[in-house]
Amino acid sequence: MGGKKITIQDIKQAKKDHRKLTMVTAYDYPFGLMADEAGVDIVLVGDSLGMVVMGLDGTVAVTMEHMIHHIKAVVRGCKNPLVVGDMPFMSYNTSVREAIINAGRLMKEGGCDVIKLEGGVDFAPIVEAIVKAGIPVQGHIGLTPQTASALGGFKMQGKDTQAAKRIVDDARALEDAGVFSMILEAVPAPLGQIVAEAVKVPVIGIGAGSQVDGQVLVTHDMIGLFDKFVPRFVKQYTKIRPT
Repeated sequence: MGGKKITIQDIKQAKKDHRKLTMVTAYDYPFGLMADEAGVDIVLVGDSLGMVVMGLDGTVAVTMEHMIHHIKAVVRGCKNPLVVGDMPFMSYNTSVREAIINAGRLMKEGGCDVIKLEGGVDFAPIVEAIVKAGIPVQGHIGLTPQTASALGGFKMQGKDTQAAKRIVDDARALEDAGVFSMILEAVPAPLGQIVAEAVKVPVIGIGAGSQVDGQVLVTHDMIGLFDKFVPRFVKQYTKIRPT
């Protein structure tokens, strides 16, 4: 977007202009700097750092302290992209008050521009409360990694009519709660298009087809730096780690 700091308004306008959004992950200063220089719109400091940086088996063990540490490093490298800080597991699940405090910590101590959390209809009241507290929120529906075990593992979601309807309901609930955008993960491409058309805020897909409003990918997957699990939808542009 021409060397200026990207704002929430820019992200919303992209959907109105039918311009696809680009979003990648970063977990440290060098990757944040490269994302900035590449001109991406949004940089996500995701709790996926638990797996690709810390060597954990999943995201559940990632703490607020981990997230703040990595967000601070990424922010130093990102002058232009909108930087999203991921709310780790159990940082927003127990009470609205705790959710607001932790979301505030990510922004105040970490320095990110907005926060992201997983969940649809059930978490809409928490999203609404965080937004009312003046903290912008990006939603995350479909496959939600923090609760993947309850969804049957890291599998495609929304494959039958009832499940697809729940995801559309989740998207609408999050829009009503005030999210400025949302991530839609691991759903059939036709459902991705339906969700994108069902809401006015941008829907950024990861394994959700090409008819959504943008794409987000884990950088380590794209460059072949993490090989324990590579999603089928990921295009590897290079393979830094030799096999």
